Amino acid sequence: MIATRSLLAAIVLGSVVGASQADAQCSGNAGGCNTVNTASATVNALVKLGMSATTTALSAPTADQVEVGATLADAGPTFTVKANRSWTLNIRTSNTTNWTYVGSNSGVKPISDLTWSKTSAGTYVAISSSDALFLSGAAATNGTAAQAFFKTVWSAGFAQASNAPGTYSLPIVFSLSAP
Repeated sequence: MIATRSLLAAIVLGSVVGASQADAQCSGNAGGCNTVNTASATVNALVKLGMSATTTALSAPTADQVEVGATLADAGPTFTVKANRSWTLNIRTSNTTNWTYVGSNSGVKPISDLTWSKTSAGTYVAISSSDALFLSGAAATNGTAAQAFFKTVWSAGFAQASNAPGTYSLPIVFSLSAP
């Protein structure tokens, strides 16, 4: 019984191997023969984001600006977007509520004190920890240019926790995707 099963399995395997070999063979009596092999490749949705700098130095407020409260404008990084289909570029911070503070004076600055826009004279929006649409393209591009602009809000008053001496930093995440 075992020998019969082994023989049957060998016959089936031999038939399958023989059939696939026959598909790749060619013979002809007229001195020529043609076979076809189809080569194929899959191109996925591709995106590439170039960014001019990984840090942006924001303007520090002066004593006069802290006394009355001020919003200071700064140019952020520039981008080059490349994609082989429609795409979106989103902006957010990875901090959930406050800037990262380094210092010994208990500085606390909410993330909403940083606003952004895609034009210097545009409407500024407070940064949040959720993705917000920064820019999009409806088609493929070989290099769409963009720039981020920031305004930092400094509250009025020297006693404000957001004006305590120290270093405040906020990671800004730009995410490019081709959905």
